[in-house]
Amino acid sequence: MAANFEHYKIFYYVARYGSFTKAAELLYSNQPNVTRIIRILESELGCTLMNRSNRGITLTEEGERLYRRVAAAFEQIELGEEEVRQSAALESGTVVIGASETALHLYLMEILRTFHEAYPGVRLKIYNYSTPGAAKAMKEGLIDLAVVTAADEKELEGAADHVVLVKTFYDVLIAGSRLEYLADQKNELKDLAQYSLIILERHTSSYEFYSQFYLENGLTMRPDIEVATADLILPMVEKNLGIGFLPYELAEQALEEGRVFEIPLKESIPERRICMLYDTKREIGAAGRRFREMVVTRA
Repeated sequence: MAANFEHYKIFYYVARYGSFTKAAELLYSNQPNVTRIIRILESELGCTLMNRSNRGITLTEEGERLYRRVAAAFEQIELGEEEVRQSAALESGTVVIGASETALHLYLMEILRTFHEAYPGVRLKIYNYSTPGAAKAMKEGLIDLAVVTAADEKELEGAADHVVLVKTFYDVLIAGSRLEYLADQKNELKDLAQYSLIILERHTSSYEFYSQFYLENGLTMRPDIEVATADLILPMVEKNLGIGFLPYELAEQALEEGRVFEIPLKESIPERRICMLYDTKREIGAAGRRFREMVVTRA
């Protein structure tokens, strides 16, 4: 490039407003300096770019050609500056979130509502993953952050450089009306093997959690019905298709209304965790950083 960026900037303002004086005012400069820069630019390019007369400034044919190119470039720069300004002010931008279904319903949904009300110009992209799937998406840079369930933080080691515990919860074992009698006493896990077990499908954190829970109690988990999403467990239990484990918060209303019944266990179901994963090495926009802060603040 023969001339430097500032020379083209001054040329753009003079050509756009047809005035050395107006260009100098907008650029916080003075008319002699603007005139000098235009002369330098013409010398460097080896042609006349502007004709000066008492009636003002007109562009030569070469000046018109240059202005078309320079104007397009500066308009793109101005658009870029506006986009950056809006993003920094959280008037625009995108946050890409990976979430396991349980984490979404137990923790993330309210934060999403609050964030969207506060920053309606920011787009939210939410992808439903199993916990292992979300960890893989983080490694591949497909999402800005993930909010997932886990037995403990060790399960998530290596998935991201930051693992933040945001909530703990516990599950209950529930049954429909035909098995209401199971709610009258504490039951051993082995005695419940005769009943159909409904659980989230393989390769999910919940499936692995309960497989381990059964093993720790000397049993092998053999589910009869595997479902793709946790919100299918409650209606299936309610329709007496089997028994199932569900976070208490998701089962609470149905328990209170007597649509399902808790099966007390002699074995203690371990507490579970909801964690946020993110990489500080991955650059994300102002909107993503703000959303991450809201997740941590609510923890």
